[in-house]
Amino acid sequence: MTAPAYAMDLHEAYQAALLQDATTRAARAAVQASDERINQAKAQRYPNVSLSAGYQRNNLDRTQPNFLGQEVTVNDRYPSKNTTLTLRQPLYRKSIAVTVEQTLAQRDDMEAGLQKETQNLAVRVVEAYTQILFARDQVAFIEAQKAATSTQLDAARKQFAGGSGTRTDIDEAQARLDMTLALELEARQQQGFAQRQLALLINAPVDLAALRPLADDRLAAWSPSSAGVEDWLAQAETRSPELRQLRARLETARLEVEKARAGHLPTLDAVAQWSRSGSENVTSPATRYLNRTMGVQLSVPLYAGGYVNATVREAVARQTQAEELLEAARRDLALRISTEYRSVTEGRLRVRALEQAERSADQLAQSSRKSMRAGVRTLVDVFNADQKKAQTQRDLARARYEMLVAYVRLQALAGGDEGGGIAAVNGLLLR
Repeated sequence: MTAPAYAMDLHEAYQAALLQDATTRAARAAVQASDERINQAKAQRYPNVSLSAGYQRNNLDRTQPNFLGQEVTVNDRYPSKNTTLTLRQPLYRKSIAVTVEQTLAQRDDMEAGLQKETQNLAVRVVEAYTQILFARDQVAFIEAQKAATSTQLDAARKQFAGGSGTRTDIDEAQARLDMTLALELEARQQQGFAQRQLALLINAPVDLAALRPLADDRLAAWSPSSAGVEDWLAQAETRSPELRQLRARLETARLEVEKARAGHLPTLDAVAQWSRSGSENVTSPATRYLNRTMGVQLSVPLYAGGYVNATVREAVARQTQAEELLEAARRDLALRISTEYRSVTEGRLRVRALEQAERSADQLAQSSRKSMRAGVRTLVDVFNADQKKAQTQRDLARARYEMLVAYVRLQALAGGDEGGGIAAVNGLLLR
């Protein structure tokens, strides 16, 4: 966070966040770990070669009766050693094949998780970026309102000094100015918080003045998509990283059932062994052996106290759990996509309505000033008109940014092209 600040647009901020965001990097590491788990599972198919060696010093006291019937103790000291080389090749182990398939499904889970994190990162970057722009717009609106209120306060003081004004007008103008100063402080705090959020995402300072603002004319001509909500739902069904992740977990649970049932099946291994030993026992302390064996080993499970059956029932229950979680996520995703879709489509209508409301509020503010100079309106009426105009401007700016964030969220939920929502919003910024 000590590097110098630099200018960036939304696309550059997203690319920097892809490299620096800790959550996304953790998801990449999870994919790499899943790759190694696949290698570990496949390694069980290959021969296993082991070598064992030992060396012992034996100190044996042997007591036995002699020919006179008297017990005699004889001490024998001799070394013994052994070396064994074993090769084991699995021929039939159902659990190994299932484990390999399971690790492949788990990798799909991690890949979908990475895609989900990158899509969520796009939403977080857009939220932080637009929050900065909105806070900057708020500061600009409030500064304009503050300047107008200060002018009105000076005019009220002059009119009061000239005998044509009232003390109430001065107090009203002062109260409005104080409230405007408080709102400015709040807006600058929000701006600093959003700046900090974006800086944490990209791990670099953010220059507020260098961020590109929204181009109103481009936004007015922008059309998000002609696709209906059903099209977005159909796309999400096949491309949503969240559903992909849960489907991979369901497949993992299904394979776990298959692996548990493999506990009833026999296993068959080919075994080759070479061993060399010397002085293995007390009866032949000076004898050396060289043994070479080759064959197959069959292991048939007969009874395990019901352990395998209980494992199968547990795996079946977890498969059911995964199925229900997938169905619940599908329903919840459909609701969220519908919500974001309406936020985009109805947001455009709201923006247009607020643009008209802004023009009307600006006209009202101008008319109120003219009427006050003509003696028809009071200073309070002017302040109310200015406040209405500022509030409409803030609502319009908020509606524009919320519509853009909703569009990026919609892209993320439906599994759109990575960075597609970022590119669309970035194209609406001033160059």
